[in-house]
Amino acid sequence: MNILFIHQNFPGQFLHLAPALVKKGHTVTCLVPSNNKNEKIPGLVYREYNLTRGSTKGVHHWVVEIESQAIRAEACFEAALKLKNEGFHPERIISHNGWGESLFLKKVWPFASLGLYGEFYYHSDGYDVGFDEEIQPKKESSACRIAYKNVNNAMSLGVANDMICPTEWQAGSFPSEYRSKITIVHDGIDTNKLSPNPNSTITLSSGLTLTTDSEVVTFVSRNLEPYRGYHIFMRALPRLLEKRPNLRIMIVGGDGVSYGSAPEPIKGIKQSWKTLLIDEVKIKIKPEDWARVHFVGKIPYGTYVNLMQISSVHIYLTYPFVLSWSLLEAMSMGAAIVASATQPVEEYIKDGETGLLFDFFDSESLSKLVTKLLADPKERSRLGKNARDVAISQLDLTKKCLPKQISWVESV
Repeated sequence: MNILFIHQNFPGQFLHLAPALVKKGHTVTCLVPSNNKNEKIPGLVYREYNLTRGSTKGVHHWVVEIESQAIRAEACFEAALKLKNEGFHPERIISHNGWGESLFLKKVWPFASLGLYGEFYYHSDGYDVGFDEEIQPKKESSACRIAYKNVNNAMSLGVANDMICPTEWQAGSFPSEYRSKITIVHDGIDTNKLSPNPNSTITLSSGLTLTTDSEVVTFVSRNLEPYRGYHIFMRALPRLLEKRPNLRIMIVGGDGVSYGSAPEPIKGIKQSWKTLLIDEVKIKIKPEDWARVHFVGKIPYGTYVNLMQISSVHIYLTYPFVLSWSLLEAMSMGAAIVASATQPVEEYIKDGETGLLFDFFDSESLSKLVTKLLADPKERSRLGKNARDVAISQLDLTKKCLPKQISWVESV
């Protein structure tokens, strides 16, 4: 079977699926942007599409995303026509629909089956928008802006034959009339590779080496921002550091924005959420205690794995939005998890069983739960073991998720 994959940051969510299909005897071609710098996967055929322009400066902020999606859709359409003229005819087209790339490919190959990876359908109520009024005060125009954000979603769903979604809650964000098209399968976690390791160590730039015997709290986010609860986490630090004099806080993430917006400039000077919250909480913490807070930025994946393996307690927060891989990877590595009681976290973290849950906005409860858990190694061990058991039974890449993904592609 000829299968065409499309993803603006290929392989993205298809890292394991695409090569697995090659192993099954399928021919897999990947259509990627010409500026894609990710390492090529052996066995896959790579073709490129070219972006000849960017978004228009000064275009109305409601339609910036639509224009960007139209630019990618046009570029992929032109590249697909070229492939067709060369005699290429895919039987399956598998694409992440978030960037508009697959919008018009059925016009090139009308008899190909189109399967989409869908992450989220936006809502102006009941989901991420308006959830955190401190950061994003609700505006009457929100519904209008969200309607524009869903233009690509609606158009994509209209032409797709099938869809795959990683969690029940994310699937539930899509309109009911499309639910019959959705298969729920997570991307999968390599539970063999991501497993507890009592011999893991991390050496800080100061020369200090941390081990599984050290007291370490971890917080991980692609970028340190409110969508992932960075502000709530930071406000818990003064009490945590005061109560646990040997504790080290390890914070992984960049200082940009992945979701939402950057903070408003102060006196004309641009701020990051990272520095804004540091300025807020640092004045409440003794200098010698602040020295135990380590911002390590974006780190190599192997270093991140080692860090999670030595973590005494891992903290995860999120708005009601797309679930991070980092939470599930932490579960696989047997971390004791304290997380926000928000969906879709509650799909995997059961309070008192696979972790401890608290109200997203309650920094004091967060610090109390973590402090109590740090003082109870047996409870940490129990929660971590239970979390890993769930990762193995529900999220294992090779035994659970990948076979279902392959079956989905073959039956689209």
